[in-house]
Amino acid sequence: MNPSHACAPAAPTMSLTIPPEFEAEIADLISHYPEKRSASLMVLHALQDRFGYLTPEAMEWTAARLELQPINIYELVTFYPMFRQQPVGRFHLKVCRTLSCALGGSHALHRHLCDKLGLDKHAHGPQMTPDGRFTVEFVECLASCGTAPVMMCNDALHEGVTPETADAVLAQCAKGSVR
Repeated sequence: MNPSHACAPAAPTMSLTIPPEFEAEIADLISHYPEKRSASLMVLHALQDRFGYLTPEAMEWTAARLELQPINIYELVTFYPMFRQQPVGRFHLKVCRTLSCALGGSHALHRHLCDKLGLDKHAHGPQMTPDGRFTVEFVECLASCGTAPVMMCNDALHEGVTPETADAVLAQCAKGSVR
């Protein structure tokens, strides 16, 4: 590799199609930040809102658009639990697995949800039910260590979750009212 090119943004190698009007929205979004890099999270949110999840091509496109290395974007996508790298079910159940939650019972909570939904309780990656209604996954910190274990159902945070609480959340999902 030519050392002078070592820090140049990688050229996208994808077939991602960004409609011109959406690309203009992204450009406008970036223009509100003093440095392009500062818009990283907002651009990723916009792409995920548009396409449902973030493909490797979307991450490469974002890196190129923000004049960053793809690893800079990949680090964000893999750290923050609100970003998805694959399609998820209508109800996305994220169980925190960091230390406070693990000590508070998050592994038992994950197993309980998987048992209830017929998923592999030993898997740690996202799993979707065959009907596409639910996705269960372990995630890193959900920022509520004092109320462990915690989980999110879509955008709703649930603290101090017991198996009974989890069952109540699943029942609300069945009714179509998530909270």
